[in-house]
Amino acid sequence: MAEAPKEVLVPDYLTVRELAELTDSSPIDVMKRLISNGIMASISQQIDFDTAAIVVEEMGFTAHSATAVAAAEEEEKRAEQREEQRSVMYEGEAAASLVARPPIITILGHVDHGKTTLLDTIRKTAVAEGEAGGITQHIGAYQAQHDGQTLTFLDTPGHEAFTAMRARGAQGADIAILVVAADDGVMPTTREALDHAQAANVPLVVAITKVDRNNANPDLVKQQLAELELIPDDWDGTTMMIPVNSLSGDGIDDLLEALILVADENHIVANPKGALRGTVIESEVDRNRGTMTTLLVMNGTMKRGDAIVAGTSYGRIKAMFDSAGNPVTVALPSTPVAVLGLDSPPAPGVLFEVVDSDKLARNVADARKVEERARHFGGHAPVSLTLEDFIKQVQAGATKELAVVLKTDVQGSIQPITDGLKNISARNEEGIEVRVLRQEVGRITESDVMLASASSAVVLGFNVSVDNAAQSSADVQGVEIRKYNIIYKLFEDIELALHGMLDPKYGNQVIGVAEVRQTFRIPRGGVIAGCMIKEGEARRNAKARVKRGDKVTVDEVDVSSLKRFQDDVREVRSGFECGIGLAGVSDFREGDLIEFFVRVRVN
Repeated sequence: MAEAPKEVLVPDYLTVRELAELTDSSPIDVMKRLISNGIMASISQQIDFDTAAIVVEEMGFTAHSATAVAAAEEEEKRAEQREEQRSVMYEGEAAASLVARPPIITILGHVDHGKTTLLDTIRKTAVAEGEAGGITQHIGAYQAQHDGQTLTFLDTPGHEAFTAMRARGAQGADIAILVVAADDGVMPTTREALDHAQAANVPLVVAITKVDRNNANPDLVKQQLAELELIPDDWDGTTMMIPVNSLSGDGIDDLLEALILVADENHIVANPKGALRGTVIESEVDRNRGTMTTLLVMNGTMKRGDAIVAGTSYGRIKAMFDSAGNPVTVALPSTPVAVLGLDSPPAPGVLFEVVDSDKLARNVADARKVEERARHFGGHAPVSLTLEDFIKQVQAGATKELAVVLKTDVQGSIQPITDGLKNISARNEEGIEVRVLRQEVGRITESDVMLASASSAVVLGFNVSVDNAAQSSADVQGVEIRKYNIIYKLFEDIELALHGMLDPKYGNQVIGVAEVRQTFRIPRGGVIAGCMIKEGEARRNAKARVKRGDKVTVDEVDVSSLKRFQDDVREVRSGFECGIGLAGVSDFREGDLIEFFVRVRVN
């Protein structure tokens, strides 16, 4: 019996010498076979996969693309992660009780590539007969029918909304449609949307829009996406790319069919008889009817009269309406409904659940409000993830992956850094991997922070600055931004973090600046500076320093008093006058600046 051919993983490009090593043959033999196929190549010359595959097959081996195999393994890993993420919604449910539910679909892409037009066309052509013309309200989601199967669409196109839902704990969607215009191609926002979808481990279907334009070039779009490692299925890849004309409706049926196929492959399930859980899509206060909230059921069945808690909001469902405005009494998994009965509008993206009684719902919501108020007044920003805290999550079994967003000054820096991070992962004995969610050239932006916040990632910057909006957003959301100008220091910090040996560092952060306008001497109270707060705020519990011109005359002293008129206060904000006393300081002059600062953790 003939022995099966040995399988060989062949890179996209390799030298003749490397090909000889792969096939356990001499470079001369490889060069002879290349010459017999009309290709003259030196021992150090690179050849592509297709050329190498011919030689490999002639030598009795079976050639496989290393890139394709790696992509398949990555997709398999993402499928496992998707299953883990979805299982949160039906945690504790018996496997036998889980049944298929309609897929939840969102649309991502560049701002002017036709996302809204595509949604409108799907709504008109696939919403059940009798509903399309009778939609009376916008509830942020709706269901469409195709070949007897139901699909749920989130009517909020844009990766900002998608990421906001993920940042609040919701998966956001089961499938994403990436919209790319055939006349415009892949834009920076397209790449951002792709990053967000891949970070969420959401399977993608590409809709190539505007194919009716004279300058449309769908093949160029496919080539650009292939360069981003999104290989079309008709190029032996795994991503379905469907040309559509949203104005005429051409290709819409093909797109819906593709969505159904992807849903079938991804085992999207729920238990209609299980515990009720779901996600808030949007909410508003109606002047006549009160709080109107759109909920998307993910598991269980919601009924009119259920007592639910959504974040810090609670209430009993008094009425439910579908996307056509028709009253309904029950909502099965993947069904969006607008409900009346909550005491206040919850934030989009928060998870909701059913409880046994109105009293319990109120108690749970009140407890969450107390926690939220304590976080707010305690001055503690929400912490997404820091390198120092990462190992704690590993030890707790919460993660086996460190996600990073990488920004560099030049393109040439990206490959050495990503290769270095891969090597660190390979050397790690605990099996912890470093996953790069985004790798781009340019300064750190708010979009980078959004992606990091939603994915519990750390932002790494190499020789780049941080724009003001990104820094403000990072402070609010608790995203750590670490900047480096020495590549080996970046690698060292990551390696130490994976081993739990990276110690936190602290520094002073200025929170406010006051200008001295005049001084007062108070019996037994020393000298008080009458000031105007120019920037930020003055705090009673902060440290302070006094600057006269460019010189610091007093450094790091306690604030002994902070007054507004005759009242002692804890803080005074920008634009207000106040009296400031510093411990042991009496030498104030008009024009002096008093800086207030607090101790914070820094890179």
